[in-house]
Amino acid sequence: MSLHLSYTSHTLRFKFDARTSRGAISEHKVYFLKVWNVENPGVFGLGECAPLAGLSIDYRPDLEEKLQQVVNAVNSGKVELRVGQGLPEELQLQLQEWPAMRFALEVALLDLQHGGKGLLYDNAFSRGEAGIPINGLVWMGDRAFMQEQIDQKMKAGYTCLKLKIGSLDFTTELDILQSIREVAGADRLTVRVDANGAFSPQEAYKKLERLAKYELHSIEQPIRQGQLQEMIQLCAYTPVPIALDEELISVQEAQAKEALLESIKPQYIILKPTLVGGLAASAEWIQMAGQRGIGWWMTSALESNIGLNAISQFTAQYDVTLPQGLGTGQLYHNNIPSPLRIRQGELWRNGNVE
Repeated sequence: MSLHLSYTSHTLRFKFDARTSRGAISEHKVYFLKVWNVENPGVFGLGECAPLAGLSIDYRPDLEEKLQQVVNAVNSGKVELRVGQGLPEELQLQLQEWPAMRFALEVALLDLQHGGKGLLYDNAFSRGEAGIPINGLVWMGDRAFMQEQIDQKMKAGYTCLKLKIGSLDFTTELDILQSIREVAGADRLTVRVDANGAFSPQEAYKKLERLAKYELHSIEQPIRQGQLQEMIQLCAYTPVPIALDEELISVQEAQAKEALLESIKPQYIILKPTLVGGLAASAEWIQMAGQRGIGWWMTSALESNIGLNAISQFTAQYDVTLPQGLGTGQLYHNNIPSPLRIRQGELWRNGNVE
């Protein structure tokens, strides 16, 4: 069975400037990969390649050139894709530094394997029989904007909120956390914060001590990635459990993953398939973390609904209890139709796209 490959680009437009400690973005260019059997072109699988500016190792000016190289290699027969067998080893090696492309190809092949209807796994979530607990994401902005989001999420039934911090004055951010806790204690509402590496190593521990007052579930990436000794010390003595996020992005080989977990010993890791190299790479991280008693959760990385659908179904393959960082692509004006819906702080999948 001969498989062919193509790609097309799509620019997603945010409903507001999405701010993190690395700056604001108003649009996100993604690439949809399509794979099909030349003998049956009406059935095809779709995957999404969506590296993020300032974060992904494969957000590069030659990304589209690399995509075309892979398309040419597959369509000429130099590289053979096969349904049900994952990515061939030679392609995995060629795409070692292109994690978003590996994710896109994996998903496209899975989709094709299951009939090209976006149903990648057979589990209770994909059948619409169970939901996945998720956190409500509160984006950075001025205090009024953040407070408005918090109120909306709590009214919508979320029991876990995640706040991005690091762009406002720290005292203002503590005041926002105080206002949350005045409304709902830790027994009613789980609160996570994500610093996106905004703290300096010198100030991090003192800031963590002040944050601990608000009984936080965890803090993502308090200091910038790549500061190994400082992160080891923080994770050893932190008063707030630490979740590694950006720290995982450039770590692609199994031995390097094990070395990172063994040395830093984080309380949690956060997995974004677009950034860490796909579903197989995420499964490897999950296995390694489990062997070391390290918790984990999945998070989308601003993908369109193609990527979100795949990540959520993959997540449901596991017996998850922690709220996951997933959603329905409501950030965008021009997302594509989705079978995903949110009900009372849980992500659900309808049987068919509406």
